[in-house]
Amino acid sequence: MKKILYVVLDGLGDLPIKDLGDKTPLEAALTPNMDRLAQKGKTGVVYPVGKGIAPESDVAVISLLGYDAHKYYTGRGPLEAFAEGVQIADGNLALRVNFATVDADGITIKDRRVGRNLSTEEATLLAKEINSKVTLSGGTFEFKNTIGHRGVLVIRGMHSKLSGWVNNTDPAYDREGVFGIAKEKFENKVAQSSAMPGYENSAEAKDGANLLNEFTVKSHKVLNESAINKKRISEGKLPANIILSRDAGDCIPKFPPIGTLFNNMKFGSFVQMPVEKGIALLTKIEIIDRSEE
Repeated sequence: MKKILYVVLDGLGDLPIKDLGDKTPLEAALTPNMDRLAQKGKTGVVYPVGKGIAPESDVAVISLLGYDAHKYYTGRGPLEAFAEGVQIADGNLALRVNFATVDADGITIKDRRVGRNLSTEEATLLAKEINSKVTLSGGTFEFKNTIGHRGVLVIRGMHSKLSGWVNNTDPAYDREGVFGIAKEKFENKVAQSSAMPGYENSAEAKDGANLLNEFTVKSHKVLNESAINKKRISEGKLPANIILSRDAGDCIPKFPPIGTLFNNMKFGSFVQMPVEKGIALLTKIEIIDRSEE
């Protein structure tokens, strides 16, 4: 039986840079192995979701694996939360989050990723503080950090289900329907979540947005007072004092096993980030552990 090695180079595209002779980083890079594959193989162009749409990693990978993202995708939040073992029932609000840094006003963002130097150990301690010190008036939540500045948040309503049709608090990302879209320009301030257009009269969406806003405010207070962040400031580092949330969903996607799409072909994967791990688990792709090598 023939074997296929399917390599996805996520986020490789870029813009021309003057210092590189107006070449993109990929054009300027030495890529003998990629060049050889291109010379001996076939090349082409594919639009994973649609022409003119630059999808985020999750939607792109789902589409490249042969699934109709419009049919199966329910948001990045559920994918990453599932990968991290956080329980999600239908009607729970699951979001992808970042630790970030804001000014003293609690709104103006200084860095969306805490300078990219927040250690997983620091994030784990901050997550414990959030889970132990923050309470919501109309719901419960579970916050879990993943890798570096990244994390997941699941909010559960006390008396009713919540809807994933809520806007992001992360201003760098918008939503076109269920899909997350990176903005080219945005105001660098923490956004207020609200029910998305078309769902303004949905009690589940309004409740979800209100609980998310409450979490954002209360977790900011806890993070501001954390000894972890005071230590980071004393070391000349940015504090991880705000949580930015995006790409909400309110249910786990129900993918058919990938083998049913390709004549029972067996798939294995080398994945590291939670979003790809979640996709692999939900599509029944074996995850090959390379942690000890």
